[in-house]
Parts: sequence; structure tokens; C-alpha cells
Amino acid sequence: MRRVLLALLLCSGAQAQPQRIISLVPSLTEMVCELQACDRLVGTDRFSNWPERVKSLPKLGGLEDAQIERIVALKPDLVLVASSARVIDRLQSLGLKVLALEPRSLQETQAVISTVAQALGDPAAGTRLWQRINQRIDAAAARVPPALRGKRVYFEVADSPYAAGEASFIGETLLRLGLNNIVPTSLGPFPKLNPEYVVRARPDIVMASARSLAGMFLRPGWGGLRGKPSCGFSAQQLDVIVRAGPRLGEAAEVMAQCLVDMK
Repeated sequence: MRRVLLALLLCSGAQAQPQRIISLVPSLTEMVCELQACDRLVGTDRFSNWPERVKSLPKLGGLEDAQIERIVALKPDLVLVASSARVIDRLQSLGLKVLALEPRSLQETQAVISTVAQALGDPAAGTRLWQRINQRIDAAAARVPPALRGKRVYFEVADSPYAAGEASFIGETLLRLGLNNIVPTSLGPFPKLNPEYVVRARPDIVMASARSLAGMFLRPGWGGLRGKPSCGFSAQQLDVIVRAGPRLGEAAEVMAQCLVDMK
């Protein structure tokens, strides 16, 4: 919730609804569009690729290399950034209004959706969006085969390996699908793990990108995971799953479908 508080501090005061918005976070870009304000976007980060219409907008860098001069030239009246972005102070010093948000849990995602909706001038839209997300997650959970409920899962979000733990929005979604996580809350939302940790944990199910999954069992000591039920997600599916935004319900459906296909 501290990330939301930061947003409220950076974006305070009653002002007119923003009409020229730049989003430097894919999940926030998706929120703006799902809240029916896509036509107000004038630029995004390089990774924002959904919905289709945002692909044609100016691409202004990423988390570590935002293109300040181009951002200023677009004359935004609101810039959406991650609260961990280095660019916040610089943008503020140039007189730009900044809304900094970085949800890591489902509760924080709900709060961020509410904050963005309020900034856009339609708080009720945020409430409706979160209700739709919850309904889709519940519907996805109902499809999970009973035999898989309680199984222990390892979800790898990046090589090294980095995992989605219990405390992350991915981990919380997996819990709602009836699965347990080998990475406890005490390790944080997205910890970098010692590779031996995963081997010792002996997960029942492995989830990762299809690319990572293809080479995972060749890692030293990881051969014992070969043959475990697994989900290898496409790049497009992984985009949906790893973004704490309006497609969380769809993410739950993607993971649930994989579990259904394991039968």
C-alpha cells in the first residue's frame, strides 16, 4: 500500500481530468485503456503492446532509460510511472504531474486500479473493473480439476532463477486456483532463488515461459524435475500473467486451462 500512498503524494490536488497521458508501465497502460481512456494516451514505454491500438503510439523507453526530452515534447498533463523508476524526480523537476504506482499483490492492484480510475475522473469505473477481474478469477478457479488442488507449484518469472512467491499477485492468483507455492511469503514477492532451493522443494507442478521450460531440466541438478506436470507459456500468455493489471482474470484463465489440460 505504500506504493499507492506515494502515488497520492505525487498526484495531489483537485485538478482537471488529464487529457494527454503518458504511461511508462505496460500494466498501467492497460489499465488506462480498460478504464475507457485509451484515446488520452499520447505515448508509452517500449513494452506496452496491449491493446493493439497502443502499438502505434510513440515509444519512450523503459524503466531505466525513459526518454525525457521526448516525454516533455509531448506535453503530457499526467505521466504514469513505476514507483521504482529513477525518472520520477527528473520529471517532477520539469513541472510534470507524476503518478507513481507499482503493485505487487492483488490488494495493491485493486488499490492501483482505484487510484488510476480516480485520476481519470471516473472512480466507479475502477470498482466495476475490479469486480470483473474477481469474477473471472473465481470462474477460472471453478474449472481446476479437484485432483490438482493443494499441489505445490514453482512459477519461474525469469531465468537465474526468479520466482513468483506466495506474496506476489501471481502467487495469490495460484492460491485462488487451489495451488500451494513452494516459495513462502517470507522470501518476498519475486525473489531470486538459489537453484538448489527449487530442487530441494520438489514441486509437483512447474510453470514458466515455454523458452525457460525447454532448458530448465538441463540445469545442473534439475534433471529430477523432468517429467513433472508443467505449463510452458507463450510470450503472449506470459505478458498477460506477469502484468498486475486489468488482465489478471485472463491470466487466471490461462493458468487454469493448463491445469485442465493436465488431466
